[in-house]
Amino acid sequence: MGLFDRLTGTRRPPAGLAPLPAEEVRAALLGLDRPNVPYVVRYGAAEQADLVAEWRITEPAWQRLFVESQLTHAVRIRMRLNRHDHEVRALEEQREVTRVGNPPTLRIASGYSRGPDRTVTRQWTVGRGAGGHLEATETFRFDAAELRDALRDAVLASGWTWRSVVFGGL
Repeated sequence: MGLFDRLTGTRRPPAGLAPLPAEEVRAALLGLDRPNVPYVVRYGAAEQADLVAEWRITEPAWQRLFVESQLTHAVRIRMRLNRHDHEVRALEEQREVTRVGNPPTLRIASGYSRGPDRTVTRQWTVGRGAGGHLEATETFRFDAAELRDALRDAVLASGWTWRSVVFGGL
């Protein structure tokens, strides 16, 4: 594995594992979309990809009652199956939108980035404290690796290479 592969997160299947047909790789990836997971895996023709995996997180609506901002995260991994080379090219994108103000539509800040490894931790308070005001603590943690690792493991188990794309297109 080269340095650039290591930096981008490209992984190859174990030696000697015969690659499955593209249709079976596609079925394995679509099979990750189950009711008990916080993301979806779907066909991605409308987004110039074979498949798209997406995880969207919005902080709870009740939070807006106590804090004057609301944060929304979206991680999208667009995948293209390269049948000739037996590899899945994956482009990971993150979007973050912060709505500020009350009502929260007064000012919107947003961000966009590409590439792997995004972890977000937020904390907010709700409940009645000793002084009678509302307080309590709940921690919100989101790690994009949970989605990326599930996709990558399905690809590697199928005998295909997981090739992360940071620059350029799929």
